[in-house]
Amino acid sequence: MSDGMIPSGWDILDASHEALRTAVRAVPADGWQLPTPCTGWTVAQVFQHAVGDQIGYAAALTGEPGPDFDPFDPSGEMEGVDPEAFLGDGLARAAHAWAGVDRDAAEVPTPVPPHKMSPWSGSAACGLDAAVHAWDIAVATGRPSPLTPELARLLLRIAREIVEPLRPRGAYVAALAPEQGDDDVAVLLRYLGRDPRWIAPQAPRSLRGD
Repeated sequence: MSDGMIPSGWDILDASHEALRTAVRAVPADGWQLPTPCTGWTVAQVFQHAVGDQIGYAAALTGEPGPDFDPFDPSGEMEGVDPEAFLGDGLARAAHAWAGVDRDAAEVPTPVPPHKMSPWSGSAACGLDAAVHAWDIAVATGRPSPLTPELARLLLRIAREIVEPLRPRGAYVAALAPEQGDDDVAVLLRYLGRDPRWIAPQAPRSLRGD
């Protein structure tokens, strides 16, 4: 686990947080305004959205305030923002909240439908959000996928539990048809409406070597 990473005690969530932290740390200074697989959103907007969602999951559990911005209408402005501090705050809130969850509880509150899930499903849903946006950020900046086959298999399980009711709300677009030769990561990404072979239309100068 990376230095400074606060564990939640939930393996899927911790692995997903690690993936998001890894992707964000690799964003170059000139990479925040690059396009991403999330149509119309830049790396900065996906980043802000991902952090806001983690705070939202924490708030659902603790009753504390949620994000002070709309995660579904992120500004994309990064002037004066310390990305690692901003991310660290969001991940820490989520990790602390999930660390306090009773694993034997029948249900816990979540910010997404059905708004109550088993502790495992809730923590995995929170992880799914972090992990898929880690992939968005990584590929947008020309980095390798941060998702492992093992993590993808577990995330697909929770995705199939929660994603269909979210598609009409715009949280996920329509699934893409599977293709022969897809590995576990590709299967997950296609189910979430992402092309696993997506390539950024342009790379930042620091990655092109200009």
